[in-house]
Amino acid sequence: MSSKIYCIAEMCAKTGFEAELLAKLIALEPLTLREDGCIRYRVTKQLAHSQAPTQSKFNLVFNEEWANLEAFEKHCQQPYIIEFFTKYVEDPATAIVEDCQVRIFTDELA
Repeated sequence: MSSKIYCIAEMCAKTGFEAELLAKLIALEPLTLREDGCIRYRVTKQLAHSQAPTQSKFNLVFNEEWANLEAFEKHCQQPYIIEFFTKYVEDPATAIVEDCQVRIFTDELA
């Protein structure tokens, strides 16, 4: 077993801000991929498909893989990540995210 960390960060934009949120999320990818311990960091968009008939309001999802918890925690403290969440998620005056949830997983099953 390894000590890898997997993060699923799900978001939905406020009405009318879908394209802007997607662009801002995509802009985070190259910065994050340069961080030590980042294995994968990819923004994805939900598709309508017959094999997945239930659509979630969280239609934009980051799939992240980190070498370990320390690398993930350092990522969370990066100024550009703090700025993104502060400005676009938390501040009512500038938020473009209607709702988000972040879930963290490990492959250590013992």
